[in-house]
Amino acid sequence: MSVSLSAPPPVQDIERGELLANPAKWLQEETPWVVRGLVDHWPIVEKARQNAGLAGNYLKQFDRGNEASAFLCEAEHGGRFFYNDTLDGFNFVSVKTRLTQVIDKLGELAQDPAPAGLYVGLTQISQCLPGFDEQIPLALPLDNPLVSLWLGNASRVAAHFDYPRNLACCVIGKRRFTVFPPEQLENLYIGPWDFTPAGQPISVVDFHQPDLERYPKFAAAWEQAKVAELEPGDAIYLPGMWWHHVEGLEAINGLINYWWSETPSVYGNPADVFLHGLLSIKQLPPAQKRAWLAFFEHYLFADDQSHLSHIPPERRGRLGNVDNPMARQLRAELGNQLKR
Repeated sequence: MSVSLSAPPPVQDIERGELLANPAKWLQEETPWVVRGLVDHWPIVEKARQNAGLAGNYLKQFDRGNEASAFLCEAEHGGRFFYNDTLDGFNFVSVKTRLTQVIDKLGELAQDPAPAGLYVGLTQISQCLPGFDEQIPLALPLDNPLVSLWLGNASRVAAHFDYPRNLACCVIGKRRFTVFPPEQLENLYIGPWDFTPAGQPISVVDFHQPDLERYPKFAAAWEQAKVAELEPGDAIYLPGMWWHHVEGLEAINGLINYWWSETPSVYGNPADVFLHGLLSIKQLPPAQKRAWLAFFEHYLFADDQSHLSHIPPERRGRLGNVDNPMARQLRAELGNQLKR
């Protein structure tokens, strides 16, 4: 049985000047925030505030013919790009096309009272729109970010998480983000990890019609939710691992996001540890799993090194601070172990 839930409280707003005065502080926060008008000065935002079509035409001038992946779903799905009923397929198809064709099609669909869904996600701007990156200056010290464009009509992208930190800037239309802290994993009913709509595991709960008989713990997740609605020029910051459900609210919507991590790539992705754990720990007897849990909590998840105070700092080796040479040594050891 589907039910209606009360609207969550808003994500914290901070002032643009406050962010720019102390970006190091705000870009390391572990809770989301919103800045209104952060990128008002971008030409695409200025055009979008006049007319979404103007913004689309502005984007087209940077298209050099490189293809992007577009998702298409029938109007009956209401823009919800999702699984089929048995979770062994999807309710959309994916095609390769140029962004110019996508923008033209969005203009056509905007005239339809019940349009099909059209969505392009994770399109690297440097590859698909060369030169456009020079038109979106961001006065923030992000560490080598991946900059991508997300474009579509009214759409719903199921709750998912990203490992890096994320700054998402609304540039056309309106977006709604519904966000949850990482510990709500258990209450969001995450679907398959081996077969996903776009690479990341997603919540299988329909946020517009949550079925609390089938997904009763979702009510607890909703109590921890916060929501942000963005207009052109607004931006939302999401720490890594926060779950977020994203909706495009108008006939044409555009988003530019920045993903970055302050941890050098030599340290690897924590998701690799998770995969290795599925292989080597999940199958162990319960007592051995509890023993390894104690090891992880002691050596990996301690917030300081007080548990190593009995070892001189110069003798702590891999248990101490892992610098670049040690990271490379550990990667080499792990690679050799996995080859066996």
